[in-house]
Amino acid sequence: MSTCAIVGVNWGDEGKGRMVDYLAQQFDIVVRYQGGSNAGHTVINEHGKFALNLLPSGIFRPEVVNVLGNGVVIDLEHLCGEIAKLHESGIEVTPERLKISDRAIIVFPFHKDQDGLEEARLKDAKYGSTKRGIAPVYSDKYQKKGIQMGDLLFPDVLEKHLKLVLEWKNLMLSGMYGAKPYTYESIMDWLSNYGEKLKPYITDTGKLLADAQKSGKSILFEAQLGALRDIELGIYPFTSSSSPLAAYAPLGSGAPGVKVDEVVGVVKAYSSCVGEGPFVVEWFGDEAEKLREAGGEYGAATGRPRRVGPFDVVATRYGMRLQGTTSVALTKMDVLSYMDKIPVCTGYKVNGKTETDFPFTPLMDGAEPVIEYMPGWGVDISGVRDFEKLPKAAREYVEYIERVLECPVKYVSVGPDREALMIR
Repeated sequence: MSTCAIVGVNWGDEGKGRMVDYLAQQFDIVVRYQGGSNAGHTVINEHGKFALNLLPSGIFRPEVVNVLGNGVVIDLEHLCGEIAKLHESGIEVTPERLKISDRAIIVFPFHKDQDGLEEARLKDAKYGSTKRGIAPVYSDKYQKKGIQMGDLLFPDVLEKHLKLVLEWKNLMLSGMYGAKPYTYESIMDWLSNYGEKLKPYITDTGKLLADAQKSGKSILFEAQLGALRDIELGIYPFTSSSSPLAAYAPLGSGAPGVKVDEVVGVVKAYSSCVGEGPFVVEWFGDEAEKLREAGGEYGAATGRPRRVGPFDVVATRYGMRLQGTTSVALTKMDVLSYMDKIPVCTGYKVNGKTETDFPFTPLMDGAEPVIEYMPGWGVDISGVRDFEKLPKAAREYVEYIERVLECPVKYVSVGPDREALMIR
């Protein structure tokens, strides 16, 4: 496969990072094409355990070029911190191995302030923001008030843009929220601290990718979050502010003429969700806590406890349709080993009627899951490395998922390590 996208099918946190880390060995280039530091990809390999928020998960492969595309929004301070942490672990992140689009938009400290202030204003109606400045910076981008990474290379352009943006942003911060305004000097000090370090990485990633494809190089696209958090077709307004869909990958990478050949949809063997919005299969109390502890369900970017529940066929089929999934990676199968019987949601009861199609967001208020059960396997499977050696009930669970999703389950994960992945 010359191009492939690794994408989330559900609400995010499906295990995309480990899939990118694994599959990156087959590709020349790995590209993050949307999102910012608001979600994390956890990767465990011979170097240790890492939670990456901005850096592509191919960064651990020394032969791979990693790209942050124009669709990504970049917190300079956060990115510098990630690079420093990898350096401490002996992983070199050089301008030869990391390329940052000159058209990517910068996340400033005032974006994070605005994010937190707006969530506080909304109170119980909040959207569940990570308060990393993502919604405000994407809003600025589409209001044509964003500052691009390439501006850092042209001081006169940067000064002009920044002064105009800062005047406007301070009017909003002080007028709407009563917050303290930022000075031009304070923002320039911040840019000097972090922007200077990143200048050598900035380039035209669109040309780089177009040239790479012409020369026969292979490209792996890495999404953040999942289909149900897509700004266009997800559970709006409880979404992210960008598009994690595979269809957006070429555009968010800077090379819209590049076609995606394969789409690997990453799906958990159960459901999890961080943030607000409808989550029909949600468990509560001891039942939820047991699954949360078994799966280590806490956000990689925020540490927030994830909402959890059984596998959701309705939501997953919808997410796969949005992603155009050609194969499935089913992760965290080992987590279900403690269950005597495995629950699966096969439909939603909406206004007294059973629905098998994913509803319009407001219709899910008060919806109830229709649950069926499959036999559990009752033994720890985390050490199994051959699909045929899994217990019969575990194999049947995978085969059931494959049938109801009408898509081949090509990868089955029974743990976070690279080797804990079975290829079917």
